[in-house]
Amino acid sequence: MAARKRRPSLRPLWVAQLAAMALMVGLAAGFMGATDAVSALVGSAVALLPNAYFAWRVFRVRGGRQARRAVHGLYRAAAGKFGLTVALFALVFVSVPLSNHALFFGAYVVTLFAYWLASWLVARQTPN
Repeated sequence: MAARKRRPSLRPLWVAQLAAMALMVGLAAGFMGATDAVSALVGSAVALLPNAYFAWRVFRVRGGRQARRAVHGLYRAAAGKFGLTVALFALVFVSVPLSNHALFFGAYVVTLFAYWLASWLVARQTPN
């Protein structure tokens, strides 16, 4: 019987994104003030929440016999992530008075880069 492949842990991805969020909020609070730290927090959250939704949807299906269902779930997760990202951006710009838009987008981009970098490192360390 073939050995079961373990799924890679999502912990490094979450740790990287939460560290990026903490770094951006801490830098904003330290150098610019509490109101700008809120802009950084909201920007990081707009990146973090859709990624959490995507991971939750993708890893619901397990097993090799459910490949078609897994691919379908992947497409639904990607569409949901995109829709959630658009909705969060719209919600933020309509309802949250941001003091620093550049910091909002900077925190968003840094949090996304942390996710991409961590996922690349996890993929490199996972044995075949």
